[in-house]
Order: sequence, then C-alpha cells, then structure tokens
Amino acid sequence: MQLNTIEKRNYLIGFSLIIFMVATATFLNDFEIILPEIGALTAGTWIYQNDGWINQPTKIFLAPSGTAIIGFLINQLKINYAQKVLLGLLLMLILLKVLKSNLAPSFATGLLPIIINATHWSFIIAILIFTSILMIGVLVQGGYKQTVPSTSIKKHHMLVFTIMAAVWVGTVWFFGFSQMAAIPPVMVVFFEVLQKPNYNWRMACKHFIALVGAATIGVLIHLIFSSWLLSALIALPLVFLLLQILKIKLPAAFAFPLLALVLPKNMFHMLPITAILATTFFLGSMVLFKKIVSINQTSSNFNN
Repeated sequence: MQLNTIEKRNYLIGFSLIIFMVATATFLNDFEIILPEIGALTAGTWIYQNDGWINQPTKIFLAPSGTAIIGFLINQLKINYAQKVLLGLLLMLILLKVLKSNLAPSFATGLLPIIINATHWSFIIAILIFTSILMIGVLVQGGYKQTVPSTSIKKHHMLVFTIMAAVWVGTVWFFGFSQMAAIPPVMVVFFEVLQKPNYNWRMACKHFIALVGAATIGVLIHLIFSSWLLSALIALPLVFLLLQILKIKLPAAFAFPLLALVLPKNMFHMLPITAILATTFFLGSMVLFKKIVSINQTSSNFNN
C-alpha cells in the first residue's frame, strides 16, 4: 500500500508517541509504564483514524482508563488468574455498555494489569496520561467530525463474547496453561470482527498471519536485544512492513512487540504459540459463527 504525505506524517507522529512511552519507561526503569495497547490505540486513532474508534473522542480516554482501573483493582483480589480474567472481561463489557462505547482496545488495557501483575499506581497514571494525549490528538486532527456516532454494544454480541471467552479461559485452565487465558491483541481483533456483518476465511488468514507474525517478531527481537527501547525501535517498523505486505490495517498487531517487553518469562517464551492457538480459536470460531448467522438469515428470508 502506497502512503501519501499525510499518512507518512501520521505514522511518524504515532510511532514517536509510542517510542516516547518506551523511552520514559526505560528512563524511570518501570516496565508498568509500557502499555502495549497504546500502540494499537495510536495506530487506530492517529494513523488509521478508524471511524469506530475516533467518533467519540472522550471515550478514547474514558473507556481504556476505566477498564484499566477495573483490571488493576481485580488484580488485587485473592482469586486465581483465570478467575481474574473472566471477572475482568465481564466487568469491562458492562462498563463499555454503560459508556455506549465499542472501543475494542479497552479490553486490552483492562487485561494488562492482570497479565503483568501491576501493583504500582504508575500504571494507572501512565494510562491516564497517554489516553489523554490520544484524545487530544484526535480532537486536534478533527477527523471525528465526519464520522457517525457508533451504537452501544449489542446484547447478543456481549453474550457471544462472554461465552467464547469463558470457553477459552476454561479450556486453557483445564489443561494447565492458565497463563494463556488473556491475549489482549487477539481479544481486541475478536471483538472488532464480532461486530462486523461479514467475516471470511481469507481475511481471517490475513489476521492470523499479522497477529502471529507480530507476536513472533516481538519475541525474536527482544531475545536479541534486551533493551526495551531498541527492541521497540526495531520491531515496530517490521510489523508495519508485515501489514503493508498483507495489505491490511490492523492496529492490534502493533501491540504485540510491546506486549513482549512486559510479559513474565513463562508467558514471554510461549507468546508465539499462544498467539497461534488463541487466534485460531477466536477467529476460526468467528468465521463459522458468521457463516451460521448468514445461513439462518438466508433461510429466514426464503421462508418469508
């Protein structure tokens, strides 16, 4: 895909914000300041200017910040990891319903404190600061004025999301791999495609390659370069090139290289495999789900 001058400028500004975040975490030696989903949010709001993400600028601050606080507080509870993930996802769905927001990255910011076991308030402060910056950036760009306000999350979407998440979390917990319960970038893409009218195998394969590829890039680069800043500087352009080759715009892919920087060791080495399994399950199920819905609608129309 060829980039015009404005797109090149947006990429430069967006990547600069992400690198600034990682540089700040490096300077303060605080990994909780590295927020992977800020990478996805920056790509979706500043670079791609996704209509569904920018149409309500204040929600760019409210939704991710709210879910982050939910995840942070749940992480303090004395319950097991899988239970934290399920409880967190349920409360996040309720919050998004109340806010009338469909901002998928909110799930990722809410799951992150559970995944990395965030205990310092620097995590919350960082979320508030960077989501505020993103909101202001969207207001300054002004693209939101040409968008149509999104509708509230539909109840049947909430039900499907909850069931699929429960099946996934229950399955990995049963087989003793509870650390696989939460894979934020995959959850984000799953929630996005769940709300689309159609989703086919071709697009699912592209999403699979992009997500698994981004996860693999993040792990391999960080294995070679231990520096957070250097890893981000190298991995993010590689993810950009991967998406260009695939000719798709997938903001969630930019979260994986940053996620690799903050994962606990037992999850870090498993990240590519976990991405393969989670992406196959969620996106494969979504293709089948959309086909079933389409067949039922066709049958209903025929009978009428």
